[in-house]
Amino acid sequence: MREILGKILIIEDEPKVAGFIKKGLEESNFAAEIAFDGVTGKAMALSNKYDLIILDINLPLLNGFILCRLIRENDIQIPILMLTALGGVEEKVKGFNYGADDYLLKPFEFAELIARINALLKRTKFNITPGRILTVADMELNRDKKTVVRAGKTIELSVKEFSLLEYLMINKGRVISRFELTDKVWGIDFDTGTNVVDVYINYLRKKMDTGFAVKLIHTRTGYGYTLTEGDDQ
Repeated sequence: MREILGKILIIEDEPKVAGFIKKGLEESNFAAEIAFDGVTGKAMALSNKYDLIILDINLPLLNGFILCRLIRENDIQIPILMLTALGGVEEKVKGFNYGADDYLLKPFEFAELIARINALLKRTKFNITPGRILTVADMELNRDKKTVVRAGKTIELSVKEFSLLEYLMINKGRVISRFELTDKVWGIDFDTGTNVVDVYINYLRKKMDTGFAVKLIHTRTGYGYTLTEGDDQ
C-alpha cells in the first residue's frame, strides 16, 4: 500500500486543468479533491482538513484573491499556492498580500509544481512546535485568535504582516536574513531582489514600535533583522 504524502484541495474552474493536476498529484502519491468554483472551494477548505491548497484566481462565484483572504482568516497555517495565468507584478504582490505562500504561472511544468508543493509542505513544519501564544517584552501574539497586543493596545495587522511578525517572534533573539524571510514568509518564487521585506518591516515598526520607548524590531546591518528587547547595533 502506497504512502499518501498529503491531502490537497484544487480550486480550479477549468475541468481539464483540474483533472490534469489531480491525476498528476495522485500519481505522485498525494490525495486530491477538486472544487470548480470559489464558493464550493470555500466550503470544502473550511470544513475539511487539507495539507495544501492550489488556488486559481479567476474563479466563478468567488474570486481567488478574496477566497485566499477568507481561508487565511480561518487558518493562518495551511500553505496556499496560487496557480494562475495572471503573471503581472501587481497580481503577484496582491496574491502575497492576501495570504498566498507561492505563485506559479500557467502554463507550467508539472515537475515544478510538485517541487513547490514539497517545499511548501516542508516549510510549514516550522510552525508546529512553538506555543499558541508568543510573547516578547510587553507584546503578545495569539496564533489561534490571530491577534497582536502590545502594552494593552491591540495592533491591527494584515495577513502578511501577521505572518512576518509571527516568524520573527518564533525566532526571537536570532538575526534573520532577508533571504530567509523572503523564503519563509513570502515563498520560494518571490524575487529576492525586491525590497518587500524592508517595506513590511517598516510597516511593522510603524504599527508596533512607534510611540513605545522600547523598540522591538532591530536592524543588523549586512545581516538582516531581529526581534528582541535592546538597542539597535
